Amino acid sequence: MSDTRPDLKRCIFIGSSLKDLKRFPEKVRNRVGYALHQIQRGAEPMAAKALKGFGGRSVLELVEDLDGDTYRAVYTVRFAGAIYVLHAFQKKAKAGVATPQHEIELIRSRLRDARVHYDNRGHAKGRKP
Repeated sequence: MSDTRPDLKRCIFIGSSLKDLKRFPEKVRNRVGYALHQIQRGAEPMAAKALKGFGGRSVLELVEDLDGDTYRAVYTVRFAGAIYVLHAFQKKAKAGVATPQHEIELIRSRLRDARVHYDNRGHAKGRKP
């Protein structure tokens, strides 16, 4: 899903997010992939919504429903020139819409990993990657 054309933001998967996304049903994978491509082009898909607890709209989630199941892909646009996909998972809880706390903690950890990756590539200092 990574495209290096200059007019597209780079899409980087953190941890097992790509592997987890590949486990989604094909129809959901296609929808998420299309949404990520839209984000790479600078658009915000209709399915995107801010993930609560991360301050504003820099950490977002794509929510897709299929056959009574809910799938989520969490990403950040916090870093210039790149989209970091932090987590992809199937929501298991049948009650409530809140993201389970253990998922939030994993997302926080991967957001820190994304920051380290971004900084190590020289972005924070204005150098080219």
